[in-house]
Amino acid sequence: QVQLVESGGGLVQAGESLRLSCAASASIFSTNAMGWYRQAPGKQRDLVALIRSTGRTNYADSVKGRFTISRGNAKNTIYLQMNSLKPEDTAVYYCRWTGWGQGNDYWGQGTQVTVSS
Repeated sequence: QVQLVESGGGLVQAGESLRLSCAASASIFSTNAMGWYRQAPGKQRDLVALIRSTGRTNYADSVKGRFTISRGNAKNTIYLQMNSLKPEDTAVYYCRWTGWGQGNDYWGQGTQVTVSS
């Protein structure tokens, strides 16, 4: 069982920034990838940004150039720096950890991000 602890959500105005963090209880060596997903009311959960063990990253087209995913230096932590936030970024943001092997993944509890216009 892998525990994920998320923090950093909140209420901001359009154009402002937020930084989300997610700490995983699993070791870095057992980690295949970690990422952020978001789900707005009535919509499906979609990928926002992903970082693999190789350091390679992927972003949703809607956040490219505004959001940056990164890893912490020590513990198995990832960050999502969100700049130039828009009202359409409003959602619950979930951290996901993926290990090696099929079906080996866990989700955080989610953190609310609300962007007012």
